[in-house]
Formats: sequence, C-alpha cells, structure tokens
Amino acid sequence: MSTNSSIDPRVDIGHVHLKVANLDRALAFYCGVLGFELIQRMGSQAAFISAGGYHHHIGLNTWDSEGGSPPAFGTTGLYHLAIRYPDRATLADALRRLNRAGIRLDGASDHGVSEALYLRDPDQNGVELYRDRPVAEWPRDASGKIAMSNRHFDLDALLAEKSPEQT
Repeated sequence: MSTNSSIDPRVDIGHVHLKVANLDRALAFYCGVLGFELIQRMGSQAAFISAGGYHHHIGLNTWDSEGGSPPAFGTTGLYHLAIRYPDRATLADALRRLNRAGIRLDGASDHGVSEALYLRDPDQNGVELYRDRPVAEWPRDASGKIAMSNRHFDLDALLAEKSPEQT
C-alpha cells in the first residue's frame, strides 16, 4: 500500500468501548447526566449506550477493570473520547446537565472549527463534548488550509443559548 493513498472519506468512528471500574457508576454518568440511552446491559459486566437508537455509540465494560483504578499519569492510552453535538443549543444543554450534576470542567476551548468542553468521567477518562461549526465558517490560512486555534470559549454565552425544548 502506498503511503500517499488516502483513506476512503466515508470512513468514520463507529463507537468507543471503555473499561470502567463500576458499571452502575459509569451508567449514572453517561445515561443519568449526559442523557445517553441504555440499549443493552449484560449484568454488572457490560452495557451499550447510544443516542437516537443506534446499536451503541459507547460500550462500557468491567471485564478487565472491575474495581480498578485509572491509568497513572504519564502513561499511554486514551486521551479523551469526543462526543459531537449537532448544534450549539444541544451543547448548551449538555453544559446545563453538567452544572446540575455538579461536574467540574477541566477546560473549554473555541478551536475555530468547533467549540469544546473538557471533563473527566467517573473513571477519569477524558471526555470532550463539542459541536462543529459549519465548514464554511472554519478559519483558514492564506493558502486555504484549516487554521485551528485554542481561544477562550465564553461559557456564559453558551448557557444563554435556548435549550432544544425552547426552540
């Protein structure tokens, strides 16, 4: 295979499977706080959750990790999983859910191409909640290449967005 060939543009990320220490605690976060739907549960060992009835966007399991601790800082592994919201109003709803649950953000950034919230799940996995801007709004340099950035993300302005129920 040539190193110059590109992957088919229809390829995308189908789901993420996370090792967790406690399945009920993970479900309380992903379903109870973020609002994902439980599709299937396999006792205390695994669960599959989604948005919109898909078979699963996130798999959670305790197969090799029940009662375990997060990886030590400075080790390799998952940096974060990113959950894309369809628009700014639904991202604002996610922030409201986090605030109601008392979940602290690690950070927030306006990347030009997207707006993102960063936090940790109960197993200390990194989680990014974000929305993409329309492609026509993406910042570009003089040669037309995408020019992402890390600018301040005004969370008060995000919270001023109408919730999906208000639109």
